[in-house]
Amino acid sequence: MTKKAKSKPFGQVLRETRIAKGYSLRRFAHDVGISPTYLSLVEQNKTERPPTADRVKRMAELLGANSDEWIALAGRVPEDIPEIIQEQPTEMPQLLRAASGLSAEELRKLTEQAKKLKRKKTKGK
Repeated sequence: MTKKAKSKPFGQVLRETRIAKGYSLRRFAHDVGISPTYLSLVEQNKTERPPTADRVKRMAELLGANSDEWIALAGRVPEDIPEIIQEQPTEMPQLLRAASGLSAEELRKLTEQAKKLKRKKTKGK
């Protein structure tokens, strides 16, 4: 996520991106599957119910944004994450805690290592 996007609330980032991509409020609301009134409230940060992670993902996809970044900005968690944690209820939280505080570059390297381990495990089957 860019530093600029971090300093802005989700609704503002959403509105600015939607307008920059040429979507009207009504058209975008229709494409996402929400009411224009609700979309307006989200964009103005006047709702206590942020969109679901699934809806935020759809918004990001339509606007060419990173869905994980937008889901976090909206205060949600990607829908697959709880299941991933529940599959390994001790190890996954430990991994997340251990990785907390690493730089973006260090996290990328850790992700690549995890992918290599997964490929190695898959080849061994």
